[in-house]
Amino acid sequence: MSESLRAENKPQSDGSMWLALIAIVLGTFVSVLNSSLMNVALTKFVAVFGSDVSTVQWVITAYMLASAVVIPMSGYLGERFGNKNIFIWSVAGFTAGSVLCGLAWNASSLILFRIIQGIAGGFIMPVGMAIIYTIFPREKTGMALGLWGVAAMVAPALGPTFGGYLIQYYSWRLLFFINIPIGIFAVVMGQILLKASPRKTGLKFDLAGAVLSILFFGSLLLALSKGQSEGWTSLFIVSLLFVAVSSLMLLLWVELTVKQPVLDLRIFKNMKFSFSVISSCLVMIGMMGGTFLTPLYLQNIHSLNAMETGLLMMPQAFIMALMMPIAGKLFDKIGILPLGVAGLTILGITTLKLHQLTTDTPNEWLNVVLCIRSVGIGLCMMPLTSAGMNALSAQQIGNGSTLSNVCRQVAGSMGIALFTAIMSSRQIFHYAHINESVSVDSYVANNVISGMAGQVYQWSVDMSTATGMATSVLAGIMQKEALARAISDTFYLSAIPAILCIPVVFFLRTRKKQQPAKEPSAADTGTPTAARQVEAPGSEPVQA
Repeated sequence: MSESLRAENKPQSDGSMWLALIAIVLGTFVSVLNSSLMNVALTKFVAVFGSDVSTVQWVITAYMLASAVVIPMSGYLGERFGNKNIFIWSVAGFTAGSVLCGLAWNASSLILFRIIQGIAGGFIMPVGMAIIYTIFPREKTGMALGLWGVAAMVAPALGPTFGGYLIQYYSWRLLFFINIPIGIFAVVMGQILLKASPRKTGLKFDLAGAVLSILFFGSLLLALSKGQSEGWTSLFIVSLLFVAVSSLMLLLWVELTVKQPVLDLRIFKNMKFSFSVISSCLVMIGMMGGTFLTPLYLQNIHSLNAMETGLLMMPQAFIMALMMPIAGKLFDKIGILPLGVAGLTILGITTLKLHQLTTDTPNEWLNVVLCIRSVGIGLCMMPLTSAGMNALSAQQIGNGSTLSNVCRQVAGSMGIALFTAIMSSRQIFHYAHINESVSVDSYVANNVISGMAGQVYQWSVDMSTATGMATSVLAGIMQKEALARAISDTFYLSAIPAILCIPVVFFLRTRKKQQPAKEPSAADTGTPTAARQVEAPGSEPVQA
């Protein structure tokens, strides 16, 4: 190992490394907060720019694609220019992109500036994770990642509520301008607190691997995000999936044959790291089930707005954020096995419990189950990642962080696409079943329609119109019931990844090395110091 690499991998002093973590947490917080703010702003963008929903949806999709396709390059750039420099420039670029987004004058300019913002923001999390493993000793990385994970949990909790408040009472431009002071502060703190990262010289950029990785991740994520709206069998989606599979085959061939790949897939030979990535992806898929389904249930079944939904979901996110540093501290002391099994068991059981959701389930009951569920996620999420990263050598940390982050990104998108398809299919199934059970000419249906029509008739409309309105209301009730049952079924299936993950945890446990027996000192044996015995192999003890 070269002297520069030794300097890079040498942990900082105890006080400075915890201060340096502040800069990393701030950078992560501002990027995740911005993504969660966008989820409640699409309707506002449609109204402000006079555009349509399908176009404005690219405000989210463009950022997601841009940030995902640059992640594979983060390992190379971190080694070539130094992790500190890449992290600071990424946060600075993200902040500059926020300024441009806040100044956007139409939907097209906003989408373009979101691409710029995503290109910069994509490096923040993988490079931040690599820096944590560089400056912290292995026995403290669990606690450090737990604190780092707080930013990733608190930001989504604040996003919907805070974003809804800004849109309702102020301007949509503040959704982007709010990033500026946080971003500037993170850049300044990073410049002051982060230790300079030595650079590796003589690295050759894997251009073919970079192009193929962009093609693969870009086409795959675009297909997953648009599959439900465009139709999974449409020419557009099938073409994207063909490009994704073809580029993946070429990517595997290129990356396994070049000396300095942009994605070092050979790291997957480390079975502990491979099992860690698999388990983290499964947990991400299961977690995305709750993140995606809960707002749909609250807004479509209980008719809550975005701000009310955010307030209801906020306690679970804060509990998850509180559990992460606790889990990190426990991981450093007792290892992955008890935390992983306990967390995944809680996650699986509570997600199965959500299968009991109906149209009249109290929000209080839902909130309690979600809070208990978040305890499970907080217990297992970061320890599963840490167990795999701790199995890598210091030279592999940058590439390991890249692979871990990009796999979780794909898993999250795949989970949302999968659960969307399942929910839509189950909703159609349940509506057909309800429609067969409660047909329009049935005695019960006629009584309900007659009762509602009688109420509507009092509003001075003719009986024919009143009957039509009552029939529409009944159809709406049936659609709502079908959606509630579909969400319930999807929750049931989203518990499967967590349950499948439990056996994988046993492959991640680390056996404690036996401490070598302490040799008796001269004082213990009573032998004079000058006369300690030295035993040569295959010979009688001799006097030293």
